[in-house]
Amino acid sequence: MNEYINAYITFLKNKKKSSQNTIEAYVRDLSAFESYLISRGITDITNVEQEDVIGFLMDMKKDELSTATMNRRLASTRSFFKYMVDNNHIIVNPASNLKAPKVVRGEIEYLTIDEVEELLSLPDDSPKGIRDRAILEVLYGTGILVSELVELTMKDVNMRMGFITCNGQHGKARIVPLGDFAKDALKNYLKNSRPVFVKDKEENDDSIFFVNFMGNGFTRQGLWKIISSYGEKSSINKKLTLQIIRHSFAVHMIENGADLKTLQELLGHEDISATQIYLQFRKNKIKEVYDRTHPRAISHDDK
Repeated sequence: MNEYINAYITFLKNKKKSSQNTIEAYVRDLSAFESYLISRGITDITNVEQEDVIGFLMDMKKDELSTATMNRRLASTRSFFKYMVDNNHIIVNPASNLKAPKVVRGEIEYLTIDEVEELLSLPDDSPKGIRDRAILEVLYGTGILVSELVELTMKDVNMRMGFITCNGQHGKARIVPLGDFAKDALKNYLKNSRPVFVKDKEENDDSIFFVNFMGNGFTRQGLWKIISSYGEKSSINKKLTLQIIRHSFAVHMIENGADLKTLQELLGHEDISATQIYLQFRKNKIKEVYDRTHPRAISHDDK
């Protein structure tokens, strides 16, 4: 890989503390860009011009890559050249003024608040049920990734201060607050459920927080089975997935007035464009409030 790209990847790791998933995505995207340049006989990346980046976009379009992939690769290329400008390797960012292709967003599936309430009411008061309710409360109450939840350790959960720490292995490193419902569920889990599963196992601060019947950590598949089983027990007419719970967290935050930057931080998105898919729900809310409050929003004939 090009020396400048290698230096940028090192910068992401050591300076920006980007997650491993993010770094791997940048490596893939910039490798694809470098391969395109080599195929066009361009070996000095400091000589790249805007026309070369446009050619890269056209090449991807010709190969019928998805709009999302094209957007991501353009964003990676733009970020790389920004780094090049900041470090005085080039004067102008050749990707700075290029518009990304519009992404046609599919409809985001999420649970209504009533459906969330039903889901959270399903676990019983057995040790398993207490644990499952705690898992559901944390997933919905924080919006963290499933991979982040299964890797939580005892030291990552601060009950006294009311927050959890995500270490950045799968998303952006961050601290996420815990609401009262999640804290109460976690207290119950720590007192009446977790000790049943870990039994006499030796424990320390690095021990996995959420454990299965054997006292070991969950796999993503194991956690999916738990969530799926509650979906089958409920009257919710949607396929219950781990992602739908994360979507529900985000949509309900936006609907109740959260700003996009805060939501980006809570979700651990490196790029705010990933968070912007939820803006449609703010627009819906604004229209609803406008129609309800402005004296000339709705004519008397429509009432």
